[in-house]
Amino acid sequence: MIEIVLLGSGNVATHLFKAFSAAEGLRVKQVYNHSENSLDFFRSKTEVTTDINELAPADVYLLALKDDVIPEISKKLTQQKALVVHTSGSVSIDALDNCLRRGVFYPLQTFSKDREVNYCSIPFCLEANNSEDLGLLKKLAEKISGKSYEISSEQRKKLHLSAVFVCNFVNHLYAVGEQICQKSEIPFDILKPLILETASKVQHASPAGVQTGPAIRNDRSTINAHLQLLEASQENREIYNILTSAIQTFHGKKL
Repeated sequence: MIEIVLLGSGNVATHLFKAFSAAEGLRVKQVYNHSENSLDFFRSKTEVTTDINELAPADVYLLALKDDVIPEISKKLTQQKALVVHTSGSVSIDALDNCLRRGVFYPLQTFSKDREVNYCSIPFCLEANNSEDLGLLKKLAEKISGKSYEISSEQRKKLHLSAVFVCNFVNHLYAVGEQICQKSEIPFDILKPLILETASKVQHASPAGVQTGPAIRNDRSTINAHLQLLEASQENREIYNILTSAIQTFHGKKL
């Protein structure tokens, strides 16, 4: 039985708690957060605390916290003999340098509290300062997911950057597309099959190899027409111009 103390109560912490609780051989022994109200979800399911000095003994202390508080909180765990890990994509393992045993347990996925995810398909990026602790993290990942990768802090920073492009930025473009539809009283649902097909293509081919649209065709009449439609939104015009230029440059097209 691997016993876990979970520090945090946000999206990642909530999802990991559900996954750990449903897995055999794992036990979330305690959940910590500085805010009493934020622990309401966990209160009836396990022990909770708002006092960092009252953490229960465990095999793993898992920090599912905001990036900027990870170093500060980890300094308060220096007396613990357990493995201390964080779940951040952009924070180095060095942020836990004050801890004797340290590592990273980064689930590469977008999490929303009110949306369930298939944990079996989530890749976990693992790092530890010794092979024994890396093995422990692999066991932990195997309990909830079939995919884990040994990824260094430097690699993880680049991976997190890539994730921002393919997830956060793309999702904002969905929001822009939805806004354009709403202003013209067009159901956004009409675009959803296109969104799904675009995502499906990159499961089997390089994104660069399946690029379509007016930018890669250098269809100037369509590009100019689109820019004219965007005259009321300077910000969206800039996004359109930047992405059009980026696509053409990437594919070696003449501007």
